[in-house]
Amino acid sequence: MASGIFAVLDDIAALMDDVAVASKIATRKTAGILGDDLAVNAEKATGFLASRELPVLWAITKGSFLNKLIIIPLALLLNALFPVAIKVVLVLGGFYLAYEGVEKVIEFLFHRKKKGQEVIEEQEEKSSDVEKTKVKAAITTDFILSVEIVIIALGTVLDKSLAIQILTVSIVALLATVGVYGIVALIVRMDDAGHRLISYSNEKGWLSTLGKLLVKSLPVVIKSLSVIGTIALLLVSGGIFVHNIDYLHHLVPNMPPVIKELSFGLLAGLAAVAVISAGKRVFGSTSHI
Repeated sequence: MASGIFAVLDDIAALMDDVAVASKIATRKTAGILGDDLAVNAEKATGFLASRELPVLWAITKGSFLNKLIIIPLALLLNALFPVAIKVVLVLGGFYLAYEGVEKVIEFLFHRKKKGQEVIEEQEEKSSDVEKTKVKAAITTDFILSVEIVIIALGTVLDKSLAIQILTVSIVALLATVGVYGIVALIVRMDDAGHRLISYSNEKGWLSTLGKLLVKSLPVVIKSLSVIGTIALLLVSGGIFVHNIDYLHHLVPNMPPVIKELSFGLLAGLAAVAVISAGKRVFGSTSHI
């Protein structure tokens, strides 16, 4: 009896060793997309009132966990029964990310920015609706990014047993959510940490200097995240097209990968914006008839 228990424990230990090795490889493979995921989601989790930053971030984090719970079993099932569907889902998600990225570029270049009291009044009137909309958009974007993370992680363990596949993909997905949103939480509370350091040091010494640096750095970080997040959206979408559509993968082979992915993401986003804008005009005009 005892030897049977030890044999089971030995099998579990061997399985955990295999999972640890596979998870390390999968995490390394997904490092790039995790960096883009961080930039995109950090940008989406900022811009709220200080009192709402953590509640909003927690709402997005819960949505991210739910996304993983949906994606992991579906990815394993589709990979076993209908692997082509995974590429279709990824490409459709790529168009969504490209659309979001190009829409941000268009908004920055052509839309008038409101200033002063006009902005304050609009935020007070619609803050709840805006918050819900941004949270929903952030969770939707997280879903697409999570699909790619799970697919990449799964691709590293296709030759392993089902148990190793499930555990490896689950660990990578968990690390992605905890790691990304943990770092985002640190970013959005930089100013709060800075104020605490300043108060603790009585505005003297290196702690006070560090606190002031954190407070002054936050606006710069937020603006930078807006730019980095938009570029990341286009890069991720372009990468999806390049890696999942053979024709695009072999097109312009001498072009640097970053430029290639950014270009395809931008072109796809422009096409998506044009189609959606035309659709809105058509359906908008018919609704008035």
